[in-house]
Formats: sequence, structure tokens, C-alpha cells
Amino acid sequence: MAISNSSLIFPSLLLAVAFAASALVGGGSAAAFACGSGSATKALPFCQPGRPIRERARDLIARLTVAEKVAMLVNNAAGVPRLGIPRYEWWSEALHGVAVSPGVHFGGDYPSATSFPQVISSAATFNASLWELMGKVVSDEARALYNSGRAGLTYWSPNVNIYRDPRWGRGQETPGEDPAVSARYAAAYVRGLQQPSGGNRGLSRLKVAACCKHYTAYDLDNWKGYDRFHFNAKVSKQDLEDTYNVPFKACVLDGGVASVMCSYNQVNGVPSCADPNLLRNTIRGQWRLNGYIVSDCDSVGVFYNAQHYGSRPEDAVAYALKAGTPASPTAHLTKCRRETNDYVSLFFLPGLDLDCGPFLAQYTENALRQGKVSEANIDSALTHTVAVQMRLGLFDGENQPFRDIGLSDLCSNSHRSLALEAARQAIVLLKNRAKTLPLSPSRLRTVAVIGPNSDATTTMIGNYAGIPCAYTSPLKGIASYARTVHAVGCTSVACAGEQPVDAAVEAARHADAVVLVVGLDLSIEAEGRDRFDLLLPGRQQELITAVAKASKGPTVLVLMSGGPLDVSFAEADPNVDAILWAGYPGQAGGAAIADVIFGAHNPGGKLPVTWYPQFYVDKVAMTDMAMRPNPSTGYPGRSYRFYSGPVVYPFGHGLSYSVFTHSLALAPSRLSVRLAGTQTNPLNSTTNRAVRVKHAQCNGLAVPVHVDVTNAGDRDGAHAVLVYWRPPAGHAAAARQLVAFEKVHVAAGERVRVALGLDVCTDLTVADVYGVRRIPLGDHSFEIGELTHTLSLQGDSLQW
Repeated sequence: MAISNSSLIFPSLLLAVAFAASALVGGGSAAAFACGSGSATKALPFCQPGRPIRERARDLIARLTVAEKVAMLVNNAAGVPRLGIPRYEWWSEALHGVAVSPGVHFGGDYPSATSFPQVISSAATFNASLWELMGKVVSDEARALYNSGRAGLTYWSPNVNIYRDPRWGRGQETPGEDPAVSARYAAAYVRGLQQPSGGNRGLSRLKVAACCKHYTAYDLDNWKGYDRFHFNAKVSKQDLEDTYNVPFKACVLDGGVASVMCSYNQVNGVPSCADPNLLRNTIRGQWRLNGYIVSDCDSVGVFYNAQHYGSRPEDAVAYALKAGTPASPTAHLTKCRRETNDYVSLFFLPGLDLDCGPFLAQYTENALRQGKVSEANIDSALTHTVAVQMRLGLFDGENQPFRDIGLSDLCSNSHRSLALEAARQAIVLLKNRAKTLPLSPSRLRTVAVIGPNSDATTTMIGNYAGIPCAYTSPLKGIASYARTVHAVGCTSVACAGEQPVDAAVEAARHADAVVLVVGLDLSIEAEGRDRFDLLLPGRQQELITAVAKASKGPTVLVLMSGGPLDVSFAEADPNVDAILWAGYPGQAGGAAIADVIFGAHNPGGKLPVTWYPQFYVDKVAMTDMAMRPNPSTGYPGRSYRFYSGPVVYPFGHGLSYSVFTHSLALAPSRLSVRLAGTQTNPLNSTTNRAVRVKHAQCNGLAVPVHVDVTNAGDRDGAHAVLVYWRPPAGHAAAARQLVAFEKVHVAAGERVRVALGLDVCTDLTVADVYGVRRIPLGDHSFEIGELTHTLSLQGDSLQW
């Protein structure tokens, strides 16, 4: 997110400067949000924690004037002093740790928070339990800051957009290119952040409120004249269903997220934040979000001012609050009640509920006077936001949950240890010629540590970050194992013009081993800054080649980046003995890198994105949203699911110091699909047979897959078991799709059984050209490491 009327980039560490005047609950001292014991409103229904959330929300909203309501429709929501309600800043960030943002203020006894690896690095762990645990730690630290009056409780994280194009500057914020990984990451991190307790879905209390962003098909910031404020993403129904919307659906249905953020861009000609199909029909209708929908910052102003959607500002208000032109209030409410019979019936007129930006505060009263919106539209929006605040305990007075979380929970030893462990698990070993790694410290007198990122600190945390507890740079981490000689080689990652390459070569010539730490930083890839190529910047390749040639000992190349790099030259260079991808590894990144290099940790990370060669982006426009290849135009498709051309490193690539083998312990070879009720035409054709998911009896329709994993090496290690699925031919589906994965620790020489379950109606489905999910019948193939297994999925003719 950034302010839309500026071409400047707003790195997370500058947000506090840009928004220093933002209001914050408590003003720096611990205080109840509202309904305290001394409040005149304490006895009112909205202050009674024992009453149902929906009843409390309705009571509060009924007491507000129109002006008070409108002033609460924006992120820096105004307070209502006569009801004891202070101002509230909704905008806080927690992508991989509590981040500097308008709603978070570090300082005094609360100077920092734990900074975990950037999301793309965390995704490389393929460890869902770790993702949830990191979310829980972040929620602890968020509550500690809230209890001190330094933060709110609504965090606009995680970013679960699909990393479609390797040039995208914000790809580092995402879990990668695969919908299944992104979906599982989304649900796990949201559960960790929110820690719901008591009540059923939508009514449970929340530790913090998460938000999945940016919905949807958003993955272009600023590329060759195209920017996110004007871009119209042309997306097929098929790609929307089986790629772009998958992680958002998981956020809502599996994670129970409290909020979804709509994006700047248009989707097929309609702004995301004004699209009735996306907001009303999908998020509210199909997925039944029990929470609020928020705009990306200034998105409403963007679609009016930049995209010219609406003739007057008041039209834009109506498009946002009503998500187009909804049915009558009574008809829609009746429909909601009939279809869901649950908490969603509270949400009368679904549309945008909260504007990150001033637009709704400026123009909603005029829109109301002109009849373009009704007060019921405003009440609907506030109902969603106030209900979330009440689930957080913000209207419970002194009876706040989690009051025992405090200063000792920020940067605690256990939190720092988890940051280090996450960074270790995130490192991917890309190359290890002749088993060069791990290095033995006892055999090394000196190690030359070289490169523009060799002593990196802030680079390691990427964007949307906080103020870390402490930094361990690569130089510092390596120095804990061996005597080091330091030479930057390039004074910055740009590495342009005159650079001290010769000094680096000289250092390498006299050392027993070389560790080169190169790559990118936020000056190359960031919000508002997409790349134009996949090459190392400037003279970095020259530096690597010269240093590796001069080195008398092993040369280890460490790549620090959020996005893929074409390092084909280093993969082919016999003088480069090993290559590690560290991503942006967080506050403990240098220690983790050193632990892997010197064998204290056995690497087990795997790439969550395809690493393409440079020629791929030379012929593929970033603006082409299609996932599937088009042979008639030469378009090669995107991601490992659809692209079959040459790669530098494939999705899922990652070496280990151990050798893991797989054997199949249990998996059925045949399964029948029964239909739900009587269907006259259950299959979409006689030659390309597939059953609509809604026509199948899905309860209990699962495929158990049990795999024995053996560690045939001499080192204990963790291994990600990846299960790929190939559907029967002829369905315009992905060539192969990851459908299950599990991280398992296996001691040297031991064997561990991993139980995975595949849901037929979720995992083994394809989306047709209309975006309809179908279960293909026929032979389904599964690949697990070196194993292949075939499952014959048949229809039960007795049900037809």
C-alpha cells in the first residue's frame, strides 16, 4: 500500500514519518478503548460483553448521528466523545512481524519487535506449523504494544497475492506462485494472528484481526508505463477461479479472516473496490465473510480520480458502499438469511466497509443527500467494522482480554530463537558441487566475506518491516565460526561504475574460503518498483566470476533477494562451488546463513517460485495475466503449473546435506464419486468426463496418502514431502499441481511415515472456462519425489 497521488515509494520504515500525526488508541499509555468503569455509557447495551455481538453493534450504530457515522468510515476513524469512544487508527501492518505503520508507534520501553524472514522466504520452509507459530508470536507482540497504548489491533496482513511475474517488486511479500502453498500459508498465518476463542465462526473473540490483501489479480506496480492505479487486469474466469482467488478463498473459509482488502487495479474493466461480483457475490455471498472489507489506501479516490469510474465523487461513494447497484435492502437481507442462516445475515448491503483514505469521509454525506446511498448502506458498513472491534474486546472496558501480555513478550528469547529457526529453515541450497558444503571451521584460517550484501542489516528484513530486536549480518554470523577478511567488492547492489572489485579479488586470493553475498535490495525491488530483468545488477556478475576464479579455496555464493534471479552463469561456473538463496531472512539472517554454511543446520528449504532465464521475460509482457500458454501466439504460460520451457531452477528445488528417499505405504488405486441427488446429465461431455463439484457427494470423499520418508544420509535433517497431481488429459488444467505438502524431521538412518489426505472435491478438481469446478473422471497421477502412483477415479453409475 502507498499513497496513490504520489510517484514516491513508501518503504515501511518511512511510514511512521509520513503518518506521524495519525491518531492512536491510548495516546502512549495503557487504557481501555471504550466502556470503562467510569464511563457514563457503561450500562448501555453496546458496552455489555455478555450480549450478542450483532445486538451490541446495532445498538451502538443506532446512537450515532450521520456525521459521526461518516467520520468512522475511514482508517483514521474519528472518536465519539459523548459515547466514550476515542479515535482509532485501523491501519497497522504485520507482514512478518509488527511493522512500522500509522497504527504502531515504537519508542521508549517498546523500541522494537521480532522481525521474521520476509514472506517469500518463510514460504520456502514449506512448514505450515511454523507459519502459524510465527503468526502467534506476532499477535503476542501486537497485544503487548496495544496494552501499552502504542498500537491498535487491526493488522492489514498477510499479502497472499499470487507471485505471477518474476519482475514484480512486491513478490517478496507473498508466499509464491503456487495457489495451494499460498492458500495454506494464508490460513495458517491468519489463524496464528487471530487466535480465535469462544463462539462459532464469525462470533469468536480475536487476539488481533488479520486482513488478506490485495483482492484480486493484483501483481503489477510500475512497469513500462503501466501502474497499479490505472491497470486493468484482464483475467479469464478460469484463471480467476483456479489461481488468483484461491488464497483469498482459503483466508475466509479456512482461516476465518476478519477482513479482506480490495486492490487498486481494475479486473476486467471494473475497479476491484467497486465490483459487485468480487465483493458482494464472491466474498460475501459465496465465501460468507464475517468481517469487513477495506480498500487499499486511497483506492476509492484512485478509481474516481485516476480511473474515472463515476461522473461525480458521490457516484464513487455509491459504487464503493454498495459494490455497484445492489438489490433492494429487504430482498438482499432475505436472500442472505435464506442461504446462510448465520451471522452473515447481519450484513445488510455488502460492499466496501472501510476506506483507507479520506474519500468516504469527504463525500458520503453529499451522496446521502443526493439519494445515491441510504443511511442503511452506511449502517451496513459500520456494522462490519464495529463488530470486529467488539470481537477484539475494544468495547469491553477494563475487562480486556490478553491484559497479561506486556513488555517481556517483545523480543523475548523464545521469539528471537524462533526468528533464527525460521531463517535457517528458509534457506535454499541451490548448488553444492562435490559436496563442498558444509565447510569445516577447523580447516580454515581465514574466510573472505565479500559482496554488497555481506554486512547487510536492513536489507535482510525486506519491506513492510518493523524495528528488529537486533541484527546479525552475514559477516557477523560467519565471524562466529572463523576469522574473516571483509571486502565489499561493490559499494551497493547497483554495483555501477568504478567499484573496489580488485580489492575483493585480492582478499579472495589470500583466504582459505570465500563467501560472496550479493543480490538485490529495496532499491531494486519494492512496492511501486518492478524490475525489468532478472539479472544481477551492474557489475555483480563480474565480481562473482573474478572472485571465484581467484579463490584458492571453495567459493560459496549467497543470494539475497525477494525475486528470482538468472544466475545461470554461476550454476555453470566450476569455480562457484555452492549457491544458497537466503531470500530476505529477517533479523537473524546472518546467523542462519553461517549455520548452514558450517553445518550447524542441514538445509531443507525449497523454492516457492520458478527461477526463469532472462529470455523468458524478454518475450513475456508483464501485463499479460493469462496463466495458460497460447501456442498460436507463442505465449509460454506462467509458473511451473503451465510453463514447460527451460528454467534456471524449478519450483520446489532445494538440496540437502542428506539424501531422502520415499516409499508409498498407503494409497488407493480406485475411488468412486457418488452424485448428490438425481442428475440427468452428470458429465459435461461423453469424451471429456467431469462431474461438477456441486453435484458430487463430497462428505468423506478423501484420498489417504501415506508416505515413508527415509534419511539415507549421515546427518539429521528436515524434508518437505511434496505431492504433485496430474489430472486426466483434456481438461485445460495445469500440467501438474501441488496438492499436498508436509515438513518432517528425519534423523540420520531413520524412517518416518507421513500421512497426507487429499480432498477429492477440493484438491482433485479443475476449473473449466466458465470458472466452474469439476472433478475429472479417469486416471489421476501423483508424483512424490521419485514415486508415481495412479488413482482411477470413477463415477458411481448407480447414482446417475
